[in-house]
Amino acid sequence: MQRALVSMAFVVLLGGASAACGGSDANTSGREPLANKWLNRAKQSYRSGDVDDASSAADSALKAAPQDPGARITAARIALAKLDYPSAIKLTEDLPSSEAKSIRGRAFWYSGDIDRAADELEDMLRDPAVKDAWARDVAKLSRRGQGRHPFAIEGALVASVEMPQAGPALIVPCELQGERILALVDTAMGEFMIDSTTRKEPAWVNLRFGERLEVKDVPALTYDLSALSRELGAPIKALIGVNALRNMHVTFDRRGSQFVVRKSEPAPPPAATRVPLFYVRGGGMMVRAAISNREDGQAPLAVDSSAFYPLALDDQLLKRSGADLASFRSEQGAPQQWKIGALPYFKLGSLDLPQVPVLQGAPLAEYKSNFDVDLGGVVGAGLLAAFRVTFGDEGRAMWLELDPSMMQSAPLQPQGPAQAAPPATAPPPAAPAAPQKPGTQKSPPKSENKGAAK
Repeated sequence: MQRALVSMAFVVLLGGASAACGGSDANTSGREPLANKWLNRAKQSYRSGDVDDASSAADSALKAAPQDPGARITAARIALAKLDYPSAIKLTEDLPSSEAKSIRGRAFWYSGDIDRAADELEDMLRDPAVKDAWARDVAKLSRRGQGRHPFAIEGALVASVEMPQAGPALIVPCELQGERILALVDTAMGEFMIDSTTRKEPAWVNLRFGERLEVKDVPALTYDLSALSRELGAPIKALIGVNALRNMHVTFDRRGSQFVVRKSEPAPPPAATRVPLFYVRGGGMMVRAAISNREDGQAPLAVDSSAFYPLALDDQLLKRSGADLASFRSEQGAPQQWKIGALPYFKLGSLDLPQVPVLQGAPLAEYKSNFDVDLGGVVGAGLLAAFRVTFGDEGRAMWLELDPSMMQSAPLQPQGPAQAAPPATAPPPAAPAAPQKPGTQKSPPKSENKGAAK
């Protein structure tokens, strides 16, 4: 079920729009050789997750051929991945293709310009070759949201809520339209998602964290989360995707059971490591990490907090890592095809993390089919749980503060959702219930409804 949820996340995130960054280009035959070389380098660097080199190469291609549509589209796609919305919009200005409209629409949407996002996405959807459920729902939501200011935060400057014990799962108590709920942090998801068993249509909703901080005009799409609730043994009513995490300037600390929301971006934490991030078409989170010190040892990895293992790599990357695959063993309670071992070398940003537990055999096909990079694997919640994680630079980086005791304790084990959410000590009556084992789930108490979805 977890992989089905992941597949859903990327269907919602990516829709059916546009070809990958490294796809075919009809303008190749008429392009100057120098521009073509720079453009090919930009595409190759992007596919390997080196977005800084890809951006630099795309700039050089544009200098050699400023009006070349293929170069402009590639540069715009890279800019969107880096959350550089003004550049993505300017680079595609006046380009009539559906791919250009898709990039512009996403850039307008994630920058909060919902009216122009609706214009672009509706125009794109008039193309009979385009099938994009995300664009359809977001365009409708944008039209309903005229005059709104997405993610407007009122009340306190900061709020901290205690996350219930749930293994590595990042389960967050909050209020959705006055109703006390449990939400799951999902960094593979672009949007905030609400359970379609309770709400049938995308909506503008309000969230409350703690007693005094309210996040107004949160755009929310819908999906059936009942299967996830059954597997976690807790009534999960929403997924907190990266668009919300970035705009709410979130810190999460699984070891400390703390989830923090802020009105503005905090200063960099002391003694933290900065790890650059990029995003699949502005949505699902990605990072470039090194699995060996060889020249070919770096690869793009999805960051998916709804996957409860520490790290999963495909077989090709595992072979390049130098890991002793003969020593990998199955673990009791894990899927039969999963095997776990230790990665001798792993570097995230400037942080060296030797002997990180790594999975072989995790299902990566759904990820790879929806990415426009050469995906090498997934960083899961089991690894994120070793850190206090703070979003910085408007989501373009995360600050990692390592808990020293975490890396000295027993190795992190791969866990399915049911194993990741053991029963916790009962919270006070006013708090939402902690996750229970399947078959004993409880609904969180509800407070007075403070208004319907807008």
